[in-house]
Amino acid sequence: MSFTVRSHPFSVLSLALGALFHGPVRADTALSPVVVTGTRTEKALEDSPIRTEVVTREEIRRTNARTLRDALENVPGLQLREIHGKSGYEVSLQGLTSDQVLVLIDGMPVAASTGSTVDVSQYLLGEVERIEVVKGASSAQYGSSAMGGVINIITRRVQPGVSGEAVVDAGTYGRQNASGSSSDAGSAHGQFRIEGGNEQLRARLAVDSLNSDGFGTDPSVWTRQGDAVRREQAGSRISWLPSRQGEIWLDANAYRERDEQRYLYYAPPNYVPQRKLEDIERDRFGAGASWRFENGVSTRVQGLDETYDSRSREFSNSFLQGERHSEQHIKRLNVQTDLPAWYGQLWQFGADYNSETLEQTLDDKSELDGRAHRTSHELFAQNDILAVDDWEVVLGMRWQNDSDFGSKLAPKIAVAWTLPSGEGWSGKLRTSFGQGYRVPNLKERYYLFDHSSLGYVVIGNPDLKPESSNSFQFGGDFRIGQRLNLELNLFYNRVRDLIQNDLENYSVVNGIAQYTYENIARARTRGVESGLRWQALDSFQLNTAYTFTQTRDLDTGLELTRRPRHILRVGADWQVTDANTLTLRGRRQSSELVDSTGSGRSPAWATLDLAWRHSFGDGLSGFVGMNNVFNRQRDFSDTNDFGPITGRYTYLGLRYTFGNQP
Repeated sequence: MSFTVRSHPFSVLSLALGALFHGPVRADTALSPVVVTGTRTEKALEDSPIRTEVVTREEIRRTNARTLRDALENVPGLQLREIHGKSGYEVSLQGLTSDQVLVLIDGMPVAASTGSTVDVSQYLLGEVERIEVVKGASSAQYGSSAMGGVINIITRRVQPGVSGEAVVDAGTYGRQNASGSSSDAGSAHGQFRIEGGNEQLRARLAVDSLNSDGFGTDPSVWTRQGDAVRREQAGSRISWLPSRQGEIWLDANAYRERDEQRYLYYAPPNYVPQRKLEDIERDRFGAGASWRFENGVSTRVQGLDETYDSRSREFSNSFLQGERHSEQHIKRLNVQTDLPAWYGQLWQFGADYNSETLEQTLDDKSELDGRAHRTSHELFAQNDILAVDDWEVVLGMRWQNDSDFGSKLAPKIAVAWTLPSGEGWSGKLRTSFGQGYRVPNLKERYYLFDHSSLGYVVIGNPDLKPESSNSFQFGGDFRIGQRLNLELNLFYNRVRDLIQNDLENYSVVNGIAQYTYENIARARTRGVESGLRWQALDSFQLNTAYTFTQTRDLDTGLELTRRPRHILRVGADWQVTDANTLTLRGRRQSSELVDSTGSGRSPAWATLDLAWRHSFGDGLSGFVGMNNVFNRQRDFSDTNDFGPITGRYTYLGLRYTFGNQP
């Protein structure tokens, strides 16, 4: 049995099916997976009143994903963008930026890699059970930064007994290998996990390492388009279950990264070699307890302490030009209580405390207005009403009191109707409204990013106002027979005081361009997400999806930048024999506006990935694959081209699983 994420069309097949289909992540007909993100309570995916998309563990294995970025690559409508000046990636949902998408691990936030956005390349997948994606405003449940949606990484629940997994793989960028030799391994990856215990005490240890030498279109020269990156992650968890009603746990996760960028800077009349080294440390500690009382009341308490430390050094012609140190520290405490069913109602109450600190220096001088710090206290309530057959209504409200911006109420309502089933078909309609709210982060308000050596600086704006939004979702999913699932979803997001770095308007002081953050008074995103999952044969499944997004700055009438109108996905899984599986994942993205003043556009692009898995038996399997089969790579001489950075990549590996695998 496998659960699969919806994928999108490619080539003639994709264009033919894309206008019709878009299947969300759906389970096998036999069983629907349990999700928690939409309502913060466990529900079967098909019964969830909040539309939820799932990247399952089987999907991660089929596509041989190594990082969170890889795992999200085939989620319908989700856009991955490289982070400016970094080697990582950020996400955009329904035309809203990564600053407005909240990334969680087991319901607790992840520190942003740049002070504003989460780098989804900086999380390896050794402990992951599944990834849940909820699009649209979820502030009534999760608070600030959830205007565009929520990505919740759910880690594995440790089971009794002993089980584990080991993975090794390596790949090549061909002629773009940093060594210049196509036969060398340009990237290598290893993963190991062991877990187990008895009915009362359980533990897990997972380690993961990913090392890439980077790549260049011409490896013989200095410039390297793909950074050399070494990523290492270790995680552990200890759980004590004194009874079937309760659990107490401790977990810890340590991440280390060394990144090297190499490029040329034009200082007339010469190009000068530049090099940037960045060392990143992320330490995350969590603890919690949950208990279900005999009267049916359940309570959950979670605490988080996470530090994200980055040290970067920039060199010009091997001479040190500057050393920057940035440290973020977040603390969070969450309490949630769920009451037993009462007249068809499921009440939920909770509270959050958040503390965030940002410090940044350049050559030991602060790049912030001192030590930036903010706190917030938040209360939330929800009522899941099941009083009427085939109807479900979820009412939610969240109150947030921010130390800098005062109080704000954010409501949410969702309605789901299970349609009367006909002969051979069934369906469910869902609609929701959520009010999003996001206070400016510390970077946007206080940052003084001095890149004068490259001709620009970025200055924070302490006068920024909080963003707010109204988000509407309406759609349904339908099952026809036992083999066909269809889904359609319409979305509309209206944002006030949208915050962005205004790249078109800047001032020049002493020859240096000065950029800052500004509020856009009114902006809108709207569109349609459609999809299909077709179990054509017992051994062959097709997933395809199409997303249309239209954006607008309502003050200027211009399209918002870096939001493609069309995103297509297609996926096929073929169980060729009992021991062999073929996986295909294709993507197509339309052109996107890059510069609203000059009307520059990044061209459309399409990629195709193939993977083959062979089971040798007794838990041992091998896999081989090729990403970006047709080698679609951006034109690096065109500053408007934001197509794929990485060209064709070929890899092979082994996977061994043992023990009790749920």
